Amino acid sequence: MAHFAELDENNIVKQVIVVDNNSIDPNNEEESGILFLKSLFGEDTNWKQTSYNGNIKKNFAGVGYSYSEEHDAFIAPNFHTGWVFDATLCQWRPPYPAPTDGKAYYWDNNAEDWLLHPGNPL
Repeated sequence: MAHFAELDENNIVKQVIVVDNNSIDPNNEEESGILFLKSLFGEDTNWKQTSYNGNIKKNFAGVGYSYSEEHDAFIAPNFHTGWVFDATLCQWRPPYPAPTDGKAYYWDNNAEDWLLHPGNPL
């Protein structure tokens, strides 16, 4: 099975479709999958292949994600104030790393800081 994301005119993912392997050429999955989907949904549609394991376009596409031509990657929306874009992973990250003192922390968007997880021993 191969997965494909349909993009709107702003490169935002509208839907993700699964295509049966019998409908595509295994030696040219993306191109043949796009041709197959255009035959079903129309020549004016825009498709990009995606994968669960991140081997294709860095991140698995989801509805509302954007596709970056520059990075050839799907990028999740940024829901956190102050987070920065990691261009290597094409993912949003907190502005600085969590403490590395062996305790569990979580990012609190209201505090805009790493907070000690309540389950940590004192």
